[in-house]
Amino acid sequence: MKSFKMLSVGIMSEDNVQDFPLIDGIIINQENSHRLWVLELFIDREHQTTFEKWMADKVLLDAKVVISYPENDPAPFRVAVESVKQIGDNISVLMKGRLKRVRSQYAEQLLEELIADGLAGDDLLHRFESDMRSRPRLKKDRIEAKD
Repeated sequence: MKSFKMLSVGIMSEDNVQDFPLIDGIIINQENSHRLWVLELFIDREHQTTFEKWMADKVLLDAKVVISYPENDPAPFRVAVESVKQIGDNISVLMKGRLKRVRSQYAEQLLEELIADGLAGDDLLHRFESDMRSRPRLKKDRIEAKD
């Protein structure tokens, strides 16, 4: 098994991507024959009802997870909520699922969007460097979420 620090998670739900600010998070590649991954989110209790509903409804969720370094492309997962446990004012959410094969090339797509927005030269370079650090959601991802 290999474990990684989870830096951010966004879950596609009801035609949009919902980001869940992490207090802490870990992702574990079980390296088993089923190719299963375990995602554990430690988040604010305000999200408890959402995750409990997804768990009760046995919904398969598409998640985009940034692992280890903020510069990494978000990894796409298909997961189900396995448990939700309250810990003080927060909750621990355990999800299991598989890494989806198709990975977007974030840098290339970001560059295409910035050029399409008319940026060039130093403006393009500065915006590209800034957005690669902050990782804003791509227009393509916002559109896909609405489909």
